[in-house]
Amino acid sequence: MPRHVLVAYGTRSGSTAEIARFVARTLRDEGLDADALPVSETTDIGRYDAVVIGGALYTGRWPREVRHFAWRNRKTLRERAVWAFSSGPLDTSASERDIPPVPSARRAMRWTRARDHATFGGRLDAKAQGHMAKLMLDDDRGGDFRDLDDIAEWATGVAAEVRELPERL
Repeated sequence: MPRHVLVAYGTRSGSTAEIARFVARTLRDEGLDADALPVSETTDIGRYDAVVIGGALYTGRWPREVRHFAWRNRKTLRERAVWAFSSGPLDTSASERDIPPVPSARRAMRWTRARDHATFGGRLDAKAQGHMAKLMLDDDRGGDFRDLDDIAEWATGVAAEVRELPERL
């Protein structure tokens, strides 16, 4: 019977949602049952064996709804294997070196006892909304910096660990 994994995420412009869906698809390719859902639509995490929490980085922090999800569900999450990822650097830095979690992600990792964290590059395109996004685009700081090979490698490692989890009672 395959393990069930939830990939819960918070996003504004959709880039983190796309990463979450890619992680879930990779987990499914590795033989797991995986769902990717926005944290705002995640109500029953008790049925999952493991959880991946993803948050877009805005002004150096995870979105409030992702932080609240981790805090609100910390007791249930501590009974499961948890991993975390952030998306957001709008340059190649995430592909060139490990970037540690920002303070708000580190706090959520402590609350949930997350096993690992990865930071992936983000995307900012011309359709992005908001004053800050427009300023960044005007400053020629847009683009797609997500590295699908890096994301797949990380998700494959998560899948290997999930398959080794002991059976829950």
